[in-house]
Amino acid sequence: MIVLAAALITALIMVMLFLLVYAARRPQMQTQQHLEKMIAEAEAQRRAAKRQKRKLVEPGKIADYNSVRELSFRERVIHPLVMSIESWLTHFAPREMRTMLEEMLMHLGVQEQWSVNRLAAGWVLGVMAGGMTSLAVIYGFSPLHMTQQIAIVGLGVLAGAVIPFLLLQSAIRQRKAAIRRQLPEFLDFLCVSVQAGLSFDGAVAKIVHRMKGPLMDEFRRMLRDMGLGMNRQRTLTQLAKRCDIEEIYLFTASVIQAEHLGTSMSRTLKNQADNMRDRHRQRVRAIALKAPVKIILPMILFIFPSIFVMVVFPAALTLLKSLNR
Repeated sequence: MIVLAAALITALIMVMLFLLVYAARRPQMQTQQHLEKMIAEAEAQRRAAKRQKRKLVEPGKIADYNSVRELSFRERVIHPLVMSIESWLTHFAPREMRTMLEEMLMHLGVQEQWSVNRLAAGWVLGVMAGGMTSLAVIYGFSPLHMTQQIAIVGLGVLAGAVIPFLLLQSAIRQRKAAIRRQLPEFLDFLCVSVQAGLSFDGAVAKIVHRMKGPLMDEFRRMLRDMGLGMNRQRTLTQLAKRCDIEEIYLFTASVIQAEHLGTSMSRTLKNQADNMRDRHRQRVRAIALKAPVKIILPMILFIFPSIFVMVVFPAALTLLKSLNR
């Protein structure tokens, strides 16, 4: 009875979570449909190239013994087993989740290293782990009321479903913060390089070669896309979508506008560098103004008790001695 009730609660929570996520992400799914198709095609081509490179054995055919022997144990056994488990677990994840995971991978900048199927399989394993942990808690702290058991199972499943997304969102926020910190310095170097006589693409290539970081990775991918034949406007637009930061949107829009109108690129970059420096300065000031508010709780929990002990305790001992007399 407990297992059936837990399964029912799990199914209801998963359905409600899927509906909420789908309703929240539906407008973004429609606007980014073209980009998602391009990512899916690139991922399919990458997998096809991997399969051709590894020379895996096709079912029903006799493979060359030397080519199979050249493959490592990981490529012959472990990798196919992991892929089959991932494909089996992916069937339990909703289709709408793939779009959301693709968007998160794009913002993380790891869409070429991580696969959506692996993340979906990890999410299913997280939900299962949350349910199993809740059942272990129920049997460990028995006897419990039926309502308490159902609540524990629901919380465990909900935690297993939400925690992976929270971890991904935290990683995305950290990456965006790193891009914001690196953008003013990059724009200063870019402005100086363009004023020295380099073209926009040459200046970006020179800076990317000398600097490291998530912003440099995105510009490096932009240069690679331009080398494959894409125009500058499209590569800058995709760069802004991958970073999903207001400052990057402003920068790419100003560069595209300067290219269309034929205005001075060095002047545009100078204005953008000054603007980004001002925005960075204001953001640092805002963080500094929030510091006194954030330090109140640590002071109350850790600093004030020690001060009270050092100040009040000697006076209390003196008062007790005087009362005892």
